[in-house]
Amino acid sequence: MSRESEADLPGEAVLPGALPEALRAELVAFRRDLHMHPELGNQEFRTTAALKARLEQAGLKPRVLDTGTGLICDIGCEDGVWSGGRPMLALRADIDGLPIPDTKTDCAYRSTVPDRAHACGHDVHTAVVLGAGLVLAELHRTGALPQPVRLIFQPAEEVLPGGAADAIKCGALEGVARIIGVHCDPKVDAGRIGLRHGPITSACDRLEVSLDGAGGHTARPHLTTDLVTAAARVAVDVPALIARRVDARSGLSVTWGRIESGHACNVIPQHAELSGTVRCLDLDAWRSAPDLLHAAIDEIANLHRAKSEINYVRGVPPVVNEPVVTELVRSAMTARRGADSVEDTEQSLGGEDFSWYLEHVPGALARLGVRTPGDRTTRDLHRGDFDVDESAIEVGVELFTAAALLDAARP
Repeated sequence: MSRESEADLPGEAVLPGALPEALRAELVAFRRDLHMHPELGNQEFRTTAALKARLEQAGLKPRVLDTGTGLICDIGCEDGVWSGGRPMLALRADIDGLPIPDTKTDCAYRSTVPDRAHACGHDVHTAVVLGAGLVLAELHRTGALPQPVRLIFQPAEEVLPGGAADAIKCGALEGVARIIGVHCDPKVDAGRIGLRHGPITSACDRLEVSLDGAGGHTARPHLTTDLVTAAARVAVDVPALIARRVDARSGLSVTWGRIESGHACNVIPQHAELSGTVRCLDLDAWRSAPDLLHAAIDEIANLHRAKSEINYVRGVPPVVNEPVVTELVRSAMTARRGADSVEDTEQSLGGEDFSWYLEHVPGALARLGVRTPGDRTTRDLHRGDFDVDESAIEVGVELFTAAALLDAARP
């Protein structure tokens, strides 16, 4: 591992060496156990209990969130709980799985739960923050941890509007000045991270539209509210209208996933439904999206004499990486793995509820490489065959540990 920049780090922070082999093996085993027992959002009772037990074994005092799953754990605080003084750096992991089957056929640790899988890498995120916590706890025990650190194991990231909002209500950010997290990226090699200043993910909301009107015989559409046509026009015209009512650079996009209406070929129905997602790259445009969508849908519906009912479900804003914290992450990774271990990454159209934390404190999200170097197989998240190069766990632990120590060394 490179130490080329350690001498120039703030306060000349001394970083710990490589992880002990026993800890590496333990974290891989812990991740595999989670992978075999995925739990959906707000149902992560087994995962929460496993984390609590391991942290307590390390002499820490984790607190389960009021929601019943997920927990926070302070390291380096008197009585195990932050009670004032210099605000902390928080390390965040999400702990929930997805409601899809694990389709890996040649894997000893595939999911044992039908139609449930850790297909987004949350098991890796959890193992990484746990490992960093165990390293930092040992540093504190020996008097080498200069500043308290908070671990946040957050439930329900995959459930709109995301479990981060509930964690915040439960006090997860009390005493926190900055927060960092990682997300697995199967397009980046293990041993590297992807990083970006500013927006790194997209906003993602859900849109549900109901249209109603007087139906009738298809022989006399002029005497009816032709709801099939109205629904078709909403589906086609609303995205086009929105594209002309916001700055094109905002990337505001409406994509329909479901249209349903009618039961017979010669009957104009009285009800139609559409549902889809709204994604946006720009924070200000995301904030204006509900009003814009309501106006555009009503406009098209009124043109076809249809009554519209709109359910706009707020999801998550974009994750916008704060420059100072982003550079802290870059410095930490460079100190551990060298300058070439950090690569630029593009803004994704995927959503991440880490963004809710950034509405309150500055922070940064990095993309943790999980692709085996040399493997050029196309892989993606949210697929039943998703898996990782488990050496990424050690990389994530090194990154978080170094970031905590460098943050403490800052003036």
